[in-house]
Amino acid sequence: MTPATGLTLGAVNVEADDPRALAAFWAELLGGAVEGATDEYAFVSAREPGGFAMFFQQRIEPRPERQGQHVDLTVPWGTREAEVGRAVRLGATHRWDVLDEVPWVQWSTLTDPEGNLFCIAEHPPAG
Repeated sequence: MTPATGLTLGAVNVEADDPRALAAFWAELLGGAVEGATDEYAFVSAREPGGFAMFFQQRIEPRPERQGQHVDLTVPWGTREAEVGRAVRLGATHRWDVLDEVPWVQWSTLTDPEGNLFCIAEHPPAG
């Protein structure tokens, strides 16, 4: 087995109809800053060292109906509902909750203003 290489998540890349507007939503949700925005590209910096950034580029093809990948965000236990409410106030759409599928996580699935899926999850305290 090869030892760990020190790989980390640098950025999540997203195609967008309006890169500036979608970057503004994600910057507000995640606490980063929009940097280097043009009509075709926008970059949201990581909120803190070790966090992940997001890069938005102009969509050139229609969005696929099925999204095979999405971002899962984690919040402290007991704060998921408040964070879902905040995301909705910022422009997200709440789609559904999964509260009892497995004992180690509860999550809510949402879409951002352009319809990209993401989840907000909480894990119960150990013990």
